[in-house]
Amino acid sequence: MPESAAELVDLLNLATTGDDQFRAAQPVSTLQRVFGGQVLAQALAAAYETMPDGRQAHSLNAYFLRPGDVDVPIDYEVGRTMDGRRFSNRRVTASQGDRTIFAMSTSFHVPEPGLDHSAPVPSPVDAPEDCPLLSEVLGARSAVAAQTWRQEWGVIDARFAGETDGVGGRGMRVWVRVREGLPEDPRVHQMALAYLSDLTLLAVSVLGHPVQWASPGLIAASIDHSMWFHRPARADEWLLYDQWSPSASSALGFSLGRLFQDGAVVASCAQEGLVRVQDA
Repeated sequence: MPESAAELVDLLNLATTGDDQFRAAQPVSTLQRVFGGQVLAQALAAAYETMPDGRQAHSLNAYFLRPGDVDVPIDYEVGRTMDGRRFSNRRVTASQGDRTIFAMSTSFHVPEPGLDHSAPVPSPVDAPEDCPLLSEVLGARSAVAAQTWRQEWGVIDARFAGETDGVGGRGMRVWVRVREGLPEDPRVHQMALAYLSDLTLLAVSVLGHPVQWASPGLIAASIDHSMWFHRPARADEWLLYDQWSPSASSALGFSLGRLFQDGAVVASCAQEGLVRVQDA
């Protein structure tokens, strides 16, 4: 996975291969399939390539259709669904060869004045500097060593801020950021938020169950992922990712998340995925 901000930005710089068609390179990875956050971020980058100036993504809804091969470049094709006076919509498909692996619809909006409120930042939460590395916590709690988690997350700095148990379901709070400074372009920060939004969200759905994340007895894979961008945010500054799972059933885990920065919700996420426990 990318280990520096420059490498992450390179992943988001797509090559044009035709009309509204783009190709993305793959990072070096020991994963068996492409990281979902990477595909989300690159698909958003492809949609932005076709977007008139001044329009910002405010939502995306994506489906992971097949596992992506980490050794094969990904091709993105953008459909210009609609361009209105203040809104635009794009549909993006990702493929490797003749295999469609991903599909996403995303909506863009020209910012304008309007109502403004936000949920309060959850408390109490320790400062990121006072929280342990998430890789160390998962290394102790999962079937994967801490070093492997650090290697695969690369450019992402993640700190464990504790578990929660409330009316919304079992949950976890994590501080996250890109380790190094990113370009000022707000589009790049949205892409980076999409990248890191897939880091831990599905894993929250196994909290409270007698199964280890990433263990041989658990098959887990993202199926769909939705995200809403509420306010401008910097992905290279600390964000509190508050996540919880209201439901798990029929081998499907469902999780919700909110990203906070500067005292307000800057983005919200929802994800459903396969969480299948195999017989010993």
